[in-house]
Amino acid sequence: MSAVRPIPKYRFQPMEKGDLAEVIQFWQGMEGIGLSESDSYSALSFFLRRNPRLSWVTRNEEGELVGAVLCGHDGRRGYLHHLAVARDHRRKGIGKALVERCLSSLRDLKVLKCNIFLFAHNPEGQEFWEAMGWKARKDLILVQRKLSL
Repeated sequence: MSAVRPIPKYRFQPMEKGDLAEVIQFWQGMEGIGLSESDSYSALSFFLRRNPRLSWVTRNEEGELVGAVLCGHDGRRGYLHHLAVARDHRRKGIGKALVERCLSSLRDLKVLKCNIFLFAHNPEGQEFWEAMGWKARKDLILVQRKLSL
């Protein structure tokens, strides 16, 4: 992974299976995050195995989870899901640092573009991504079909 900047008093580490129960609980209480059956413990365990060392967590000095992001790719495009930082730890560069780590890892894998899914009714999220230089694609429409397993 290319060099990414540290933030004093916070520890960034790749998300592991052992983090998942805590991460899922963290996301459940977070505005702007929508969880589905794709975010079950078993589904996320599979996601981490398929995308090793791409997703990240951040902990404070006491070891409390204060940030998390899922990152994966399909061989062509990267995808970030569920970027979240605890409200009282925002505006300290944690969200940006999590994204930087994901993008650096994707670049190392020769992935050329990265996409995110953002709720239309999440103005704080939209502001964050726009401030980081991400652009909404007005020429695309997200189309989805549920598959029965």
